[in-house]
Order: sequence, then structure tokens, then C-alpha cells
Amino acid sequence: MNKLAFMLAGTAALAMAGAAHAERGSDGHVNVIYWQAPSILNPFLSGGTKDVEAASLILEPLARYDEKGELVPFLAESVPTIENGGVAEDLTSITWKLKEGLKWSDGSPVTSEDVKFTAEYCMHPEGGCAQLAKFEGVESVEAVDELTIKVTFKSPKPYPYLAFAGAQSPIIQKAQFAECLGPKAPECTEANFGPIGTGPFRVTEFRPNDVVSYEANPEFRDPDKPAFATLTLKGGGDAAAAGRAVMETGEFDYAWNLQLAPEVIAEMEKGGKGEPISAFGTLVERIEMNLTDPSPEHGDRRATADHPHPILSDMKVRKALSMAIDRNLLVEIGYGQAGRPTCNLVPAPELYASPNTDCLTQDIEGAKALLEEAGWTDSNGDGVRDKDGKKLSLLYQTSVNAVRQDFQALIKQWWQEIGVETELKTIDASVFFGGDPGSPDTFQKFYADVEMYANNFDGTDPEAYLAEHTCGKAPRPETQWQGENINRYCNEEYDALVAELGRTAELEKRGEIAIRLNEMLTKDSYVIVPLVDRGRVSAKSNTLGGVILNTWDSELWNAADWHRVAE
Repeated sequence: MNKLAFMLAGTAALAMAGAAHAERGSDGHVNVIYWQAPSILNPFLSGGTKDVEAASLILEPLARYDEKGELVPFLAESVPTIENGGVAEDLTSITWKLKEGLKWSDGSPVTSEDVKFTAEYCMHPEGGCAQLAKFEGVESVEAVDELTIKVTFKSPKPYPYLAFAGAQSPIIQKAQFAECLGPKAPECTEANFGPIGTGPFRVTEFRPNDVVSYEANPEFRDPDKPAFATLTLKGGGDAAAAGRAVMETGEFDYAWNLQLAPEVIAEMEKGGKGEPISAFGTLVERIEMNLTDPSPEHGDRRATADHPHPILSDMKVRKALSMAIDRNLLVEIGYGQAGRPTCNLVPAPELYASPNTDCLTQDIEGAKALLEEAGWTDSNGDGVRDKDGKKLSLLYQTSVNAVRQDFQALIKQWWQEIGVETELKTIDASVFFGGDPGSPDTFQKFYADVEMYANNFDGTDPEAYLAEHTCGKAPRPETQWQGENINRYCNEEYDALVAELGRTAELEKRGEIAIRLNEMLTKDSYVIVPLVDRGRVSAKSNTLGGVILNTWDSELWNAADWHRVAE
């Protein structure tokens, strides 16, 4: 199991060992499998990782985070700093310069107007941009000249690299999306399913919740890349089938996010066709508590702030549910060395990670006492607590995945021990993470009492990630059910502290504020119940070179450098 101990030695060496490919497309075809199938190729209309990553082969930001979490230029000439004059000394603006000669895949030039438009698209007051937190504190975006963009902030912004940095905040083409602003955004199917981009590939066919076919972008800025002429990203199935397709049968070259028990991955590796690659980042499996009532009786306003949750609005209930969970056992059965029990939403970098470990010891009796204190008793002896004639009964949903279903079964058992009746629901991952405003089963819509999933943030600074939980970012009909404040948490003190983080330059102080924000969501309120700090485990074939696993950005961040090598 050494390879699952998150040692990346060998991965980088393998990437360096591959000879530079002589010309674009010379290595033929590459097959990628994401067992969560993409539903849309516009990351501004989906918070789902599988959609963001599928789009990252096409759409690019001004700068990206590399495998070390360091910001590196992509469409920009360089990363602006105070030292090079790109960031104003008073921290109220940042000026980006596009590389010269950039073209969209349709052959038209990339200009500063495209960058300005991207901001207008996401910041539209009637829109529902899933990545709105990336534009936290932005006052205006100005096209200074054809290649120069100036972002001005409402107040000094010590960390000005949220907008246009990382796979979650790429640049979209103004000409293609001009008629897709605000409430019209979800209606632009052609653009959302086939965006024109600057990345190494462009879409030739997209079947939502199934497969994306790409070909090399003829206008890509490096004339020798990508090495592959075509790429297929197949979606669906499950993590086990994806792992076998790379490591046992060799049918695919790359498999994403093998959320499998460690012994299962070890057995697959014996197939000899590929190997697991792995690293820790900021990916946390957690339970979200719905602070609003998802009952159908509320019609179109269900799961909105109009109707507080009749059970989970009580913090004592939320805390009791957390206390009943044995996180160490969850790690043991689900991840082994690929996981660590955690009480934090932000587990890394160390500067931003709370020292809180209160949740790591299961306390069934303490949970029972807390429910009694909250007035929930088993009045009729049926094993389920009740209060004022209402049973303590919860609907617990997550995506279809073997590890997650194991977690559901155990957590249901522990909650049953403290007198909580739990109904389990599983939803196909393509639907759950799809962001379709018409679907009742997305994680954003949250038509359940609690739900479980994992995500992380671009780069190493958690400002935008923590800003997702401010009051205005709750999904609701007015935002086409987009937004990352999944539990509908609203706290004026929290919002003010997010604003303070945005104004704070000194790193130690930024760390203190981020830790406080994390603890407000977790140990103070239990609206988010972290379970496992998950390492990212994927798999690559023995014949695929150039792969560098990146937990700080899209896993496909350097697909332009992938190439075929001999076994």
C-alpha cells in the first residue's frame, strides 16, 4: 500500500522522462474516465467538480495553480505582484496582461473585452453564477486596452487572485455568451454544452451525463501541443469500474477520483496495466445540515430561508448528530491511508487549519443527553424520539458510490442508537452534482434534511471558499438554484468576518480569521459536519506520460503535456 501513502515520487520523474512530442496530434487518442459524468461544460453554471474539470480542457483562466499550489500564468503573461507593478501598492487593484497572439478555438483573437465580459456574466445581479464567491469584493473590471485588464476592488484586497484564477474561474468568449446574461444563462444550451475556448482541446460532441468527445485545438498557443489528436472523456458507472478500466484491462488511460477502499485499489494495481497516483489537498467529505425546510408542502419556496427547518434549526440537534459519529471507523473502512478524520472544513494549508479535534471521539451517551436537553424524548417507546407530536426523522441523501453508501449505513446505525429515524436516499452522481435548475435531486437544491459530499477549493488560500457561506450565496429560485451556501447559513457576524479577511494582508492574521470562520461553520454551529480529510486517488496507465496529479486545481490542468510512452 506504499503507493497509497501519498508519495508522489516517481510521478514527476515519469513526467520529465517522456520525450517532448514532435508535433500536435502525433500520439493519436487518449481515453479518460470520470465515473461522475459531466452534465454541462460551463463551470459558472455548476459547482460540480466533474463539470469544472471537463470544461478545463477547453476553458482556461488567466492563471492556474500548479501541483505545489503555486500560482502560475496561463493566459496571462505573468502573475501580477506589487513588485512587478501589477498589484497597486494600496492593494485596491490588480492589472493583468494577456499573452500576445492568443486565439479562441474558432480563430478569433482573445482580448481584454472577453475577460471583462466574463466578470459581467458571473456578477450579473439576476444571474445564478456558481462561482460568484470568486468575485468577492470586486468593484469593477476594466478593459484598459486590447490586452490589459484592470480589476478594481471595493476596498484593499491583500489576496487579489480570486477572479480569473484556477479552473473554477476561467475566461469565456464574449461573442458566444453575449446573449446569455442573467436569467438567460441556463437557456444557452449550445454555448453551455460546447464553449469556444483557448485550451488544448475543443468539443466535437457532448452527450450530457454520458460522454464528451474532444479534438486538439488547432489554435492552441503551443504549435506542438497537445500530443493527442483526440480525447474521449467517458462518464458514468462507478469508481470500481473506472479503476479496473485503467489498472486491470487497460481500456482507459486515466481514471479520476477512485473513491474506493484501499484494499480494493491495491488489488486492482495487480492487474499491471496502470498505477494509482495520490496526494492530499483540501478535499473534505462532510455532512451538510439543511437549515431550511425541504418539505414539498412549501411548493416553490421549499428549502429556502422563507421556511426554517423544524428540527435542524436547533444547534443542539445538529451537535448531537455529529457527536454520534465515529470518524476513525469511517476512515478505516473507507479510505485507510488515503484518509484522515477531521473536524475542519479547511484542513490545509496548516496556516488556515483549526486545531479543533473535539469531534474525533464518538460520544453516543453525550449525544443522547443533548437531545434530551433539547426536548426530544421517546414518549411512546418505539425507539424514535419525538417532540410536540413530531418524530425526530431525517432524510439523508448522497451520490451513488460504494464508500458513501457504507458511510450512510453506519451513520444511520449510530443515529438510530441515539433515537433518530433516518431514511437513506442515493442519487446518481451525474444528477446530484449536475446543477440542473429543473431537477429536484441536485445537491444545491437540497430537497433533503442532510446530505453528504466532498469538494475543495482552487489554490492554497481559502478566502473564496469560506466566502461561499455568506448570506447572499444561498441557492434559491432567484439564482436558478445556483450558489455554494448549501445549508442556507446566514450570520451577519460571519459575513463581516469574511469582509475582514478580504481586507487583511498579514498572513498570520489571515490564518486566524480563516480558522475562526471555519469554526463558526463547524464547532460553533455544526451546520457543516466534517468527516474525513480525503486524499485524492486517481489512476494512470503505464503508457501515459506527463501526468502530474494536482489537488489544488483541475486534475486535467496539464493535459496539454500528456503524451504516449512505451511500457
